[in-house]
Amino acid sequence: VHSETIQIRVEERIALTTQRDGGLKNMEVKGDLQLLITDPAAAKVRLQVRTPQDKPFQFKTHPNVDKKLFAAENMIGLKDAARPFPVNVETGVLKWRFQTTDETLIPLSINCWPSVNGDGSCDVNIEYELEDATLELTDVCIAIPVPPNAGSPVVGSIDGEYRHDSRNATLLWEVPVIDKNNASGTLEFSMAAQNAGQFFPINLSFVSTKPYCAIEFGEALATEGGQSMPFAVDFSFVTDLYEIV
Repeated sequence: VHSETIQIRVEERIALTTQRDGGLKNMEVKGDLQLLITDPAAAKVRLQVRTPQDKPFQFKTHPNVDKKLFAAENMIGLKDAARPFPVNVETGVLKWRFQTTDETLIPLSINCWPSVNGDGSCDVNIEYELEDATLELTDVCIAIPVPPNAGSPVVGSIDGEYRHDSRNATLLWEVPVIDKNNASGTLEFSMAAQNAGQFFPINLSFVSTKPYCAIEFGEALATEGGQSMPFAVDFSFVTDLYEIV
C-alpha cells in the first residue's frame, strides 16, 4: 500500500493471434493511465511523462486534460490550471493503443511441432522464447489442448511444471518467471493422437509489472508554485487473448 498522496496506475492489456506456421495475424496493446490523489493539497498538479519513441503508439488524452500541453511538453495537466483533479477517486487521464502485424514485436513467441508417428502416437516439441528482453512475465501458463480420452501425456523433458487437466483435455505448462535470465524453454511430451491439429489452438496467459509501452514519469509538479511532489506508480500488463491457431 502506497503512502504517497499521488498514485499513478498504468494498466495494459494485450490481444494477439499468431499462426502455428509463423506469421502474426494481429496484435493490439491497449493502455490506460489512472491518477488517484488522496490529499486536496496535491490535487493541483501536472505530471511529466516520457513516452517511448521506438514504436508508433497512439496516445489520447482525456477531454479535460490539456491536449496541447501534452503534445508540446509531454505534460499531463488539466485544461483549466486553476481546477484541481478529483480527490479520492481514480481519474483516467491518458490512453494509448498499438496495433501491428509485425511478428518481431511480439513479447513472447511460441513454437509447437507435433510429429505424428505411424503407431498412432504423437511426439510434441514446444518452445517459448522471450522476444522483448525488457519484459518480465510472471505466472506464465501455456495451455495446450490434447486429445480427450487418450490417457495422460508422457512428459520427456520440461522447463517449469505441468498439469494435465483431463476434464478439459488440456496440458497446462506453467513457468513462474520468463525474463532475460530465463528467456527460453522447452517442453517435450508424447501421447496418442490422430493428427497434429489436435494440439491447437494454444493459449497463453501471464501477468507483468513491466509495461509493454515503456512509459516513464519525470516529476509531479504543483500547478501553483512548481514544487515537486512525491508520487507512486503501479504497472500492470496482462493478457486478454494470446493464442496460436
